[in-house]
Amino acid sequence: MKQKLLWFVWFILAAVAVFVLRRRIIALWLKLPPPRNRVRIERGVQIVTPDGVHLASDHFVPITQRACPTILIRCPYGRNWRHGIFGLRVEFVAQRLAERGYHVITQDVRGRFDSDGEFEPYVNERRDGLATVEWLRQQPWFTGELGMWGPSYLGIVQWAIADVPEMRALFPMITSSSLYDIVFPDGAFDLGLILRWITLLELGEKQRYRSLAFGAMLLLEMEWRVRRALMTLPVTQAQARLGGEHVPYYDRWLQETDPDSPLWRERLGGIDHAQVQSKMHLVGGWYDLFLRGLLNDYAAMKAAGNQPYLTIGPWYHFSNVFLMWNTLPLAIEWFDSQLGNRTDHLRSQPVRLFIMGAEEWRDYPDYPPPAQPMPFYLAHDGSLSQTLTDSAVDNFVYDPARPTPALGGNQFALRAGPVDNRSLETRSDVLVYTSSVFDTPLEMIGAIRLQLHAQSSVPYGDLYARLCDAYPDGRLVNICDGLTRFKPAANGGDVVPCLEIDMWATAYRIQPGHRLHLIISGGAHPRWCRHTGGENPLFDTDIRQTQHTIFHDHEHPSMLVLPVIES
Repeated sequence: MKQKLLWFVWFILAAVAVFVLRRRIIALWLKLPPPRNRVRIERGVQIVTPDGVHLASDHFVPITQRACPTILIRCPYGRNWRHGIFGLRVEFVAQRLAERGYHVITQDVRGRFDSDGEFEPYVNERRDGLATVEWLRQQPWFTGELGMWGPSYLGIVQWAIADVPEMRALFPMITSSSLYDIVFPDGAFDLGLILRWITLLELGEKQRYRSLAFGAMLLLEMEWRVRRALMTLPVTQAQARLGGEHVPYYDRWLQETDPDSPLWRERLGGIDHAQVQSKMHLVGGWYDLFLRGLLNDYAAMKAAGNQPYLTIGPWYHFSNVFLMWNTLPLAIEWFDSQLGNRTDHLRSQPVRLFIMGAEEWRDYPDYPPPAQPMPFYLAHDGSLSQTLTDSAVDNFVYDPARPTPALGGNQFALRAGPVDNRSLETRSDVLVYTSSVFDTPLEMIGAIRLQLHAQSSVPYGDLYARLCDAYPDGRLVNICDGLTRFKPAANGGDVVPCLEIDMWATAYRIQPGHRLHLIISGGAHPRWCRHTGGENPLFDTDIRQTQHTIFHDHEHPSMLVLPVIES
């Protein structure tokens, strides 16, 4: 009996010790600087917009005598633990930031969870963000120094008010300011992204006061609902097949496929990178759906004379579950350097890239680092070599009724990122080209391009390409991919057009004993919504098979171009 009592006492003492030391234990676990102060939370703060909408917010107050900068986190997925798994993570991050000397405001965006109004993606984020900044200006504790943090949509809302004078430090992760390119990558509708996101928003409201296990079940329900809607024709009816409430903005997006449409240009108030004076640290993933937009934002900020920091890891979008923890030390370092004037916390080089294949991080003064274009020519025998030869054409038939599937890669899906692609190359609707075995390492950093001389049996369609690392054991691991959508101007007459496929960007080392492996098909559904073969693929109810012909000779040198750097 005495021994049991002793064990019970020790258990209680250990639990008390963990509770008392929890902040320092968390700091050690996540490799964060030690907490500087305790935190008080003011819940349910109401910020009123000019049109009378109440934005529900929480204020994490650092208990200290010194003046502290402010970090704003605006979120459509819930701002605190009461709102489920994502809200719990937002509150966790807010607590860690506040413990290190920052006022933190977390806020449900308009129409989500405890905030009033109607939610329509991107439409109200600028004016509601500006209303929040105006409220901050009226608070006696506000120092006039403001930062923002967050991934995905939490990064998009940062761009919406990036130009306010008080903004000093932005930390947008796996996000982009180009809204059109999010919805229409390469000009093709990302059906998988939009259907999953609409479902996630609806199911997210059901997470209130529920367990983490319930949150995981909602992700499985999301996937089940989406799968039954992916093959719906016309695509305009796919959202109705999800089984939830009708979402009007889905219809509006499908009607506006022109990137210059006011619908896309005027969202977020129109982004002018030259007007953004805030320092910015962009964080992305090589397999993230926002990668291209994020790299475009980096280039635009640099061209405007505001050198951003850039970190890209081997992540895909749903990695943000772990990305928030992995990059929290980086975020605190960034805010400390820009808001706390502790510049010694900042790394010396602005660009940090994870080199896949080599499995190492590397720092650079700029992105992309200097590289030499190295062509690999396609041939009828299925080879991919640096020698151009004359060879017969290759043909394949794409059938929208049985579309080539998207596997892994830059999808908004639980199974995104690097996967084994052997199931793709066994299909009859793909072509494959493989290099010889490499004796020495080949490193590439930057944008991958495929110049493809091709003709098709219909005037409208898609051509898709994926680059893989062929392992000695037979695995085919995807590196990057891309798609081009052609129209009659590029696919008419007797002239064989040269189509360029932007296969996005990567940082990858092909190790000795490995080979390059190129897969070509007529699509990758639902990452890029399948093309029906007609002029209006989003509205078509009929589908047409397409025969694609690939040329590779001296007159039509179809080639893969890699940005190769010195190892």
